[in-house]
Amino acid sequence: MIKGNRGEWSEIYVLLKLLGEGKVYAADENLKPLDLHFPILEVIREETPGEQYKYIPATMVKVFAGNVQVAEYLASEFTLKAAELLNVIMASGEASFPATNIEAFMGAIKCKKLKSPPPNIGNARLGKTDITMKVHDPNTRHEPVCGFSIKSELGHAPTLLNAGRTTNFIYEVKGLTVADIAEINAIDTRTKIIDRMKAIRAKGEMIFLGLNDDAFASNLEIVDSSLEKILAYALSYYYDDEAITCSDAVALLTKRNPLNARTPRGYYAVKFKKFLTAIALGMVPSKPWDGRDEAAGGYIIVTQSGDVLAYHIYNRDSFEEYLLKNTKFERASTTRHDFASLYTDGVKTYINLNMQIRFIK
Repeated sequence: MIKGNRGEWSEIYVLLKLLGEGKVYAADENLKPLDLHFPILEVIREETPGEQYKYIPATMVKVFAGNVQVAEYLASEFTLKAAELLNVIMASGEASFPATNIEAFMGAIKCKKLKSPPPNIGNARLGKTDITMKVHDPNTRHEPVCGFSIKSELGHAPTLLNAGRTTNFIYEVKGLTVADIAEINAIDTRTKIIDRMKAIRAKGEMIFLGLNDDAFASNLEIVDSSLEKILAYALSYYYDDEAITCSDAVALLTKRNPLNARTPRGYYAVKFKKFLTAIALGMVPSKPWDGRDEAAGGYIIVTQSGDVLAYHIYNRDSFEEYLLKNTKFERASTTRHDFASLYTDGVKTYINLNMQIRFIK
């Protein structure tokens, strides 16, 4: 019996729904469908290394193993199963649950598990991919094989950037005595991070030094040479309890203009959106990144109502705006990720602030 959470079952829901419809609609920055859709020519899954299946949508959806057809079902059957799965997902109150009837249909169409690894299709970059499709672009008439990352609003809001010691930003703190350091570190209220920051601001000064991880620093530099400092200011606004959402942080950056940009209204928003997009499409803080998208096709989102909409590479501006409007900072574990306590090297005093970003439900 296969069990999965809402997000994992959502990937099968996307597979069934798109094969039933044979197309995917593009979304605007507010996650509303545009009058633009991309016909799906085929979906490619690789259940295990070397075991690749192709699904060709039409009135009859045909399933191929290599060049051999192994199954064929009406597209309407895929649509019905997608609707049935959506009901199961929405009705379940369990963290992990089965969908017995859907599992039987999955077996019939040679889909053996909830998540398959990105297929081997030559030189394509598909590392951060949940579904791989060959689509027809009506604007360019190009028909690329694209990897899409899937985000589902049916379950808990997922993280965009996961916390780790690699996402710690290091600040030097000046003006504190040994007694001040001990007093601030002893603050253990329910809102201890905010309260510690208030105490630091009242007695000292924080100066951003750099990132805890060289790989993350190098990756940010590829996006933009000023990005590290921009994010450091935005993160301090969050821990100062001045901004929670990424759009709030950008608004404060624009207002205060800490880097003295000539056109702050566009400067901070553009760079912040490029950062969020890089994370969404392939950049991982702990791994060296060459600037190329892993989910080269874009993002597919399952809305709370069950619609399946896409931000394709060709409507990237809408995707970037969507990310800025729909993400927020979040506090992770201070002990696990080693931040929010003052420490010294015997001469200078420092504090780490950790970055984690989650979608807004």
